Amino acid sequence: MPEVKLRYPEADLHCHTSASDGLLTPWELVKQAAELGLKAVGITDHDTLSGWEKASQAGKHFNVDILRGVELNTEWAGVEVHILGYEMNPQGTILEDKLSELREARFKRVYTIIEKLQDLGIPIQKAEVERITKGESVGRPHIAQVLVDKGIVNSIAEAFDRYIGTGGPAYVPRLKITPEEGIVLIRKAGGVAVLAHPGIYKLEKGIEQWVKAGLQGVEVSHSEHTLEDEKKYRAIAKEYGLLMTGGSDFHGEKRKPGVRLGGWGTSYGTVEQIRNLANLACSHHI
Repeated sequence: MPEVKLRYPEADLHCHTSASDGLLTPWELVKQAAELGLKAVGITDHDTLSGWEKASQAGKHFNVDILRGVELNTEWAGVEVHILGYEMNPQGTILEDKLSELREARFKRVYTIIEKLQDLGIPIQKAEVERITKGESVGRPHIAQVLVDKGIVNSIAEAFDRYIGTGGPAYVPRLKITPEEGIVLIRKAGGVAVLAHPGIYKLEKGIEQWVKAGLQGVEVSHSEHTLEDEKKYRAIAKEYGLLMTGGSDFHGEKRKPGVRLGGWGTSYGTVEQIRNLANLACSHHI
């Protein structure tokens, strides 16, 4: 049989590197993007901007445009809401301080989860999680990976389902910020605020209030969106005049099986739209 050539969009604007819970370093991810023919990637690690510099260097080397981003985990009515921020200039803003606070809270949460697992008789040590945490942002996927590596569970998904997911015996709630707080942090740093993968938690009812807080876009194309989700959120984006973005939410095959870099995304024109909005913010000193 002839090899089937996968069709990739021009830009994958939702990617995680080893700066948070992705498996590839920023350099490796950008190299892979270039090999796939992507024109641009968004580096959107959780609560950290530390992957930006290496990704930018790799972007120049491999001729891939780098959209500098971050993913903030927020909570609304007991449901997770992830806000993507793009092209911030965080220096001297409260965003830097808040990201530092969120990262510190992540470490405390992870250590509490490890203690809960130990109380359940599961032999897991802090050092084992620290060993596979290559960046400055740690999370539950790192714990899940250790549980897989030790043969305690068969997959990342099983680790969440049995132990560390919401309602699990070792679950620990995160430090909570609201979607509005996340949006304002991004906007005050001159960035563009986008609602990530709203179809996972069916977030359409919150969009109107988040638009009032400054939301500028909705991630329409995503690895966990159905075609019906895409259609629904395209219509909502049009209704509110929001940008429509797209990304795979790539973490690496071992961490998110079946989620290919560039398997979901958008056109390069979306990158230009995001940059234009960010430049407008700078000129108005938002």
